[in-house]
Amino acid sequence: MAIAQKLTMRQGQNLVMTPQLSQSIKLLALSNIELAAFVEDEMERNPFLEIKPQEPSEDRNATDHSTDSVAPSDLTGQTELETSAKSLSENLGTSIENVYPDEQDYRNGTKDNAKSKEEYDSRISSGGLQLSGNASAHDQSVADYTAAHETLRDKLVSQLAISAASVTIIMIATDIIDNLDEAGYLRSELSTIAERLGCSEPECEQALNLVQGLEPVGVGARSLEECLSLQLKDKDRLDPAMSIVLENLDLLAKRDFATLRSLSNLDMEDLGDILLEIQSLDPKPGTMFESTPVQHIVPDVFVRESNDGSWQIELNSETLPRVLVNNSYVTEIGGKLSNPQEKDFLSDCMQTANWLTKSLDQRAQTILKVAREIVKQQDAFLVHGVRHLRPLTLKMVADEIDMHESSVSRVTSNKYMLTPRGLFELKYFFTTSLANAGEGESHSSEAVRDRIKSLIDAESAKTVLSDDAIVAALKSQGIEIARRTVAKYRDAMQIPSSVQRRREKRAFEAANLSNPVELTH
Repeated sequence: MAIAQKLTMRQGQNLVMTPQLSQSIKLLALSNIELAAFVEDEMERNPFLEIKPQEPSEDRNATDHSTDSVAPSDLTGQTELETSAKSLSENLGTSIENVYPDEQDYRNGTKDNAKSKEEYDSRISSGGLQLSGNASAHDQSVADYTAAHETLRDKLVSQLAISAASVTIIMIATDIIDNLDEAGYLRSELSTIAERLGCSEPECEQALNLVQGLEPVGVGARSLEECLSLQLKDKDRLDPAMSIVLENLDLLAKRDFATLRSLSNLDMEDLGDILLEIQSLDPKPGTMFESTPVQHIVPDVFVRESNDGSWQIELNSETLPRVLVNNSYVTEIGGKLSNPQEKDFLSDCMQTANWLTKSLDQRAQTILKVAREIVKQQDAFLVHGVRHLRPLTLKMVADEIDMHESSVSRVTSNKYMLTPRGLFELKYFFTTSLANAGEGESHSSEAVRDRIKSLIDAESAKTVLSDDAIVAALKSQGIEIARRTVAKYRDAMQIPSSVQRRREKRAFEAANLSNPVELTH
């Protein structure tokens, strides 16, 4: 049997991931801050893009992104790019004679004001930026006058400058300050510092004592115990009993107050005073100088209750960039192009500009569509609270709005919804389900967590519930849950075991304290 070769043609369909399609998908997952940065970068690369300012009269919840743009086919569908003023005026609906009339007059030399012409020429030659010699201070950048944020190092070094210590000790102390972590702790060994600097350990110890005497009190400590001791010593409260408690912080973390009383020979009232004193200290004194700016969460979606009892879902227009295409500039530039490479650049910029405006509009509409479905599914939560949060998955929402599950996942990432119940990330509404003990609907894991917390909050020293008791209590409420799941949820909420809770409640009731002691390092 002979094997012959032949050439055949087949017709098929396949999805091609273009760079623009890939970028559109990435836009869905961006937060409003990341989106603003992305749009700003695009505007720097594309001269035809501009931001339309929000007008005071515009409705806050407007979602229509009106774009003064040109369809890509208007430029790319032609075999040759039109550059004549008449043709561009007809295609774009803009008269080139009306573009920047003053500037055209200056170019044509029809203005008699020579000074204005000089100002125009100067502005063009400087890229549109001009700073007059008599400009007021308000015309300068505010950043030029903004004081730099004081860091922990700045604070400590400024105090060293007025220290009476020797130059050698000050140099070693400066090195120690440079080795402090963001919380103000010294993680390096003094022997290592001494070897690196070529000095003795006693000199390093003296320099460390100098640093530990600076403000904020507690910096330069090598452990949590030393940090708290420095602060108590500064308050003249470091007595022998207090020192014993600090030496046994592990017992304090376990709420083993009986052992602490035995070691310190204190009654419960005195021990309670010591615990309150420790609770008032700062275990991380260096964090007050953190220079990381606080990122305030801005909601992407507003949910309000209408007069008829329905829910009104609105996009936050302040987080939506209003990107437009400057057709006037396109008209002006297009009339001057003759080089094919310049024409290609103009066409690419126009395609990118139109793609961006459409992608931003599609992103906004997709967020609104997902938010509407979430509100529809979680109506009981909005009305009654977290215990009525329904189990919800990405697939359930995707099926309802005819969208791919991965797109829903991207939309719900880093997006926030402001509701009458508070501000929530969109992913908060997606929870796993726990079976009902009867034949009713399943329960949301978040709602079950809230029930567990409520049961524990209602405990007293005599009625502390074990995990098995919590399982039984939830089962009586129609929730089928395993003991290990209760323990997992309890650990996630940082709630100690029943043994620790009982010990803590008894000790605090005896000391007449209402708040537990929490130390973090």
